Amino acid sequence: MSGPSPQQPSGPSAAPTAPEPSGVDLARVALRAAKEQAKARGAAAQQRKQAKRGGGLRSGARADGRDPLPLGAAINRLITERGWEAPAAVGGVVGRWPQIVGEDLAKHCVPVRYDDDPDVRVLTVQCDSTAWATQLRLLAPTLVARLNEDLGHGTVRVIKVLGPGSGPRRGYGPLRAPGSQGPGDTYG
Repeated sequence: MSGPSPQQPSGPSAAPTAPEPSGVDLARVALRAAKEQAKARGAAAQQRKQAKRGGGLRSGARADGRDPLPLGAAINRLITERGWEAPAAVGGVVGRWPQIVGEDLAKHCVPVRYDDDPDVRVLTVQCDSTAWATQLRLLAPTLVARLNEDLGHGTVRVIKVLGPGSGPRRGYGPLRAPGSQGPGDTYG
């Protein structure tokens, strides 16, 4: 083989090698490396310090997911996450019951339960006499339409009316006559 060896450059087309860094350049490179190492050690020490304090990152001036929510917003988020929109809306009916059905009917008939089963959606109402229970049964279709207009279509499909004797049995109290059925035993 009679060519030049691969280790030795031949002729003017050989690439010039970079000059070795001088003392000032070496000092700059060493200073930059020392600064980066110190910065990394400082960041690690800061993280350990925050972990000891029990905190993670500190909150800044802008809102993020860790900031506290107002009570109303927290409740609305909980209702939405759990899918409780319809039961919560019907729960609001209890507070506005006199405005929805009228003062006279509200004095004698009270909503007691809402069944949120998608096939049924029943609002159960307890009346204090059979006369008011009959009156509410006659008004039920109109009342269902009014409730669905207020709460959203299909929220309430049926109103189940309970008379005075169909409520829970009351225990005997100090002023109860033996054999008494409670206030419902005088209604027919």
